[in-house]
Amino acid sequence: MSVLPPSGRLRWTDVPAPLRTRLETALGSAVTDAVTPAGGFGHQLAAALTLASGRRVFVKAAPDDDPLTDANVHEATVLDVLPPGAPAPELLGIHRAAGWTAVVIAHLDGPHPDLSPASSDAGQTWALLDKLTSSPAPAAYTAAVAGTLSGAAGLHGWDVLLANPPGDLEPDVRDRLHELAELEAAWPGLAHGNRIVHGDLRADNMVRDQERGVTFVDWAHATTGPACIDAASLAPQLVLAGHAPADVARLLRDHPATADSPDTTTAFLAALTGHWHCNARRPAPPGAPGLRAYQHRAATAGMALLVLRMN
Repeated sequence: MSVLPPSGRLRWTDVPAPLRTRLETALGSAVTDAVTPAGGFGHQLAAALTLASGRRVFVKAAPDDDPLTDANVHEATVLDVLPPGAPAPELLGIHRAAGWTAVVIAHLDGPHPDLSPASSDAGQTWALLDKLTSSPAPAAYTAAVAGTLSGAAGLHGWDVLLANPPGDLEPDVRDRLHELAELEAAWPGLAHGNRIVHGDLRADNMVRDQERGVTFVDWAHATTGPACIDAASLAPQLVLAGHAPADVARLLRDHPATADSPDTTTAFLAALTGHWHCNARRPAPPGAPGLRAYQHRAATAGMALLVLRMN
């Protein structure tokens, strides 16, 4: 595998020449510029390519022996079978050469959404989640993700912290460790469902496209599960964006994706927050220099919501 640049991201120039040539041939024009968007924690190439024709596309690429290649191919499979109207970009193709694989996706023109209280983007995102999870996943999608192990189902961390509480654990968290571990322990038994699950919903995995509005990207973790997963994952992101925890807690209470399954929602939020609290204390993995700092912030936001649900 190529040596990672200091940023942790592979660059267009790291892609072997045979694959770059194959992509340019398939796209019908030479690549004149490659820009890596801010955000994300993966190390594969993830870049918006500008072609000599003026067209733009988004490409993910990595060596075939890199675990992220399987994730990229899974994302391509998912994009190809999502139902019409799903908030996702169009798959344009998969190309392989020189022991690398590239996935080409339609380019979305716009910034990440603004999830702050002053913006309407958060409201649009909640509406999209309602639409996406209001009915069971279509058969083609279910078949495509059937062999994919759900990352959400295995989330945990409070059990680890309970067994060996770190000295820097906040007193209010330490006092609730047993209760948090019990909530988390219920999650695996509740983790099954028949709804579409994006599996990694954050502002930097969304784009506010000029034509389509808010669109979800990075479907590499997509699977099926309870309707509450993506809504409960998004909730701490709203706290981080400036929403009051009490307001977000009310959204979780009332949103169609979470209102009918309060116990499942709380168990998932406990498992997700435990995962963040536990992993934030581990060394940063190669190629993801900002991951642990993000997990610290997300753990604090998730805990604020959990306290409100537990009281």
